Amino acid sequence: MRKLMHGNIRLLLGTALLSLAGWGAACTMGQQATAQKALMHVFAFTPREDATPQDFAAFQRATVAMVGQIPGFRRVWVGKLREPLPVETRIHTWGVAMEFDDAQALEVYATHPAHDAWVKVYERVRLPGTATLDILSQ
Repeated sequence: MRKLMHGNIRLLLGTALLSLAGWGAACTMGQQATAQKALMHVFAFTPREDATPQDFAAFQRATVAMVGQIPGFRRVWVGKLREPLPVETRIHTWGVAMEFDDAQALEVYATHPAHDAWVKVYERVRLPGTATLDILSQ
């Protein structure tokens, strides 16, 4: 009986220690994620009625490809908006969110040759006029 009780206590202590270690790691990871400085460049647009599925596939590929080509361009999300966004006379239904190291990286992106090539693909899927904002992390 005594051996069984000692075994249960050890199991309980081991479980508690593993739980604490996991909780501590999660807290540390959360602090690192919120402490990281970045800039989010986000825009929504209205697609062209004559844009084909192939045009959108090319746009998504070209958008994702810039991440490896432009310094300071970390990540990108491309897709349909969860809800349409009415802006003036248009309804925006697609969006892009780009994560950059900082405002300087956004400036590099704006003048980079990969961006120039991307604009040509982007123009095939959208009507002129976007809703754009930049978010600086604190």
